[in-house]
Amino acid sequence: MNCSISGEVPEEPVVSKSSGLLFEKRLIERYILDYGKCPVTGEALTMDDLVPIKTGKVVKPRPVQAASIPGMLGMFQNEWDALVLSSFASEQQLHTTRQELSHCLYQHDSACRVIARLKKELDEARTMLAHLERQAPMPASIEVIANASALSNGKRAAEDDELGPDGKKIRQGISARIITELTDCNAALSQQRKKRQIPPSLAPLDAVERYTQLNSYPLHKTNKAGILSIDIHQSKDLIATGGVDTNAVVFNRSSGEILSTLSGHSKKVTSVKFVADGELVVSGSADKTVRVWQGSENGSYDCKHVLRDHTAEVQAVTVHATNNYFVAASLDNSWCFYELSSGLCLAQVEDSSSSDGYTSAAFHPDGLILGTGTSGSIVKIWDVKSQANVARFDGHVGAVTAISFSENGYFLATAAQDGVKLWDLRKLRNFRTFSPYDENTPTQSVDFDHSGSYLAIGGSDIRVYQVASVKSEWNCIKTLSDLSGTGKINSVRFGPDAKYLAVGSMDRNLRLFGLPGGDGAMDQES
Repeated sequence: MNCSISGEVPEEPVVSKSSGLLFEKRLIERYILDYGKCPVTGEALTMDDLVPIKTGKVVKPRPVQAASIPGMLGMFQNEWDALVLSSFASEQQLHTTRQELSHCLYQHDSACRVIARLKKELDEARTMLAHLERQAPMPASIEVIANASALSNGKRAAEDDELGPDGKKIRQGISARIITELTDCNAALSQQRKKRQIPPSLAPLDAVERYTQLNSYPLHKTNKAGILSIDIHQSKDLIATGGVDTNAVVFNRSSGEILSTLSGHSKKVTSVKFVADGELVVSGSADKTVRVWQGSENGSYDCKHVLRDHTAEVQAVTVHATNNYFVAASLDNSWCFYELSSGLCLAQVEDSSSSDGYTSAAFHPDGLILGTGTSGSIVKIWDVKSQANVARFDGHVGAVTAISFSENGYFLATAAQDGVKLWDLRKLRNFRTFSPYDENTPTQSVDFDHSGSYLAIGGSDIRVYQVASVKSEWNCIKTLSDLSGTGKINSVRFGPDAKYLAVGSMDRNLRLFGLPGGDGAMDQES
C-alpha cells in the first residue's frame, strides 16, 4: 500500500482513525503541525488520531533507470551535469563577492584620501585665518585718527570720496603736475627710442629655434589649479604669477625658490604686475579689488593698499613707465588711474558709447597712450592726459584677451577668439592677422619681448614669431607644445633678453622654456 501524500511505499506507515487513510508518519506529522487537518479529507486531525501499523522491512524497488547500463550512464550524466552547474554557480558567486570586496576597498581608500585632503584644507584655512587676524582692521577710534592723519598728508582713502549728483564718486582728476610728469617721461623715452639698438646679449634666432622646457615649478594649489597671469621683473629676474587659487606668488628664477605668497584676494587673481622701480607688486582680482603689495628686506610682501573702486571683476592692471602710477581695467566698463604711493584713484573713465566691459589693458612704452580690449571685440586707444578715446580698432571675434605694445613704439598686438591681429599705430590700421588655432580655441596671451624682436602667442600651444616690418613676412620660428595637458595657455612672457619664456596654463605649474645650457638653464643650476 502507498502513502496518501507521497504515493510511495511508507517506511513507517500510520493510519488515520477517522478516515482510514494510510500515511508516511514523518510526512503526516509535519502536515498536522502546519495545518492541523487531514490533507485528503480536510477534516480536523491530531497526532492522537494516528495509529501505527507494524510491517516488515520494506525494500525499495530498484528504479527502472538503474536496471540497465544505458540507464545508469544516463543517471551518471545527469549527476555530472548537476555537479558542473553547481560549480559554475559557486564560481559566479565567488566572482561577485570579489567585486564587492574590491569596491569596498576602493571606497575605503577614497574616503581616506578625502579625509586627508579635508585635513590639509582645514590646516590651510586655520593658517589663513591666523594671517587675517594679524591683519584685522583697526578699532574705530584708531581708524579715525589714522584717517585724519592721511587727510593731512593728502592721502585720502578712496572709500572717503564724496559722491556727485549722479551717485558716482567725485575724483580729483589728473593734475597739471602729473600731466607734466607724464609728458616729460614720454619725451625722455621717445628720445631714447630713436637711439635704440638691439642689445648684443639678445638671444639669437637659432637659439630661440632650439628652445625646450627647462623647468616646471608647482607654485599654486592643486585643488584650484590654473595660472592666469605672469609678469617678469626684467632687472631682478623675478617672476610673479596670479592663480585661480586666489593667491599671487613671487618667484626667484635664479634660486628656484618662492620668495612670497601673496594671500588676501577672495577670488581668482586675474592680473599681476611688478613696479620696476621699487619693491611693489600690483594685483587685480575677480573679487573686484586691486591690491598693492610692498616688499620687505626679507623678501616677503605685505598688502599696502586694498582698492575697491570697481563694481565688477578687475581683468587687468598695467603700470606706467614713471613707476608712480598704474591703471586697473574692469568688466564694469571703466578703467581707473591710480597713484601708487597713496593708492588714490585720480580718475575713473567710462565709455558712454558702449556697455562692454574691459578684458585687457596695457600702457604704451612711452606712457601717454593706453590700450584696452573689451568683451565686445573692440580695441580702444586712449589719450592718458585727457582720458579721451582717440582710436578704435574692430575686426576681432570674441573678447580681446590680451594686448601688447612693441618697444619700437608703433606696433600693437591684440589677441582674441579668432587669433592675433597686428596694428600699425602710425596709420591706425591692421596690417597682419595670425589665426594659428581653430575657431573653438581662443588665443589667450600675446607678448613682445623687451627688444621688440620676437612675438610670443599662447593658445592651445606656444608660438614664437620673428618680428619684421609691416610689409615683410613674420615667420613662426618655434612652436612649443602645451606640456600641462590642459590645452589652454593663459599667459606667456619673455624673460630678460628673450633668454627664456615663462608660461602659465590651467594647471598649477609655472613652466620655463629656453635653450639647454644657455643663460636660462645655467641660472637654474647655480
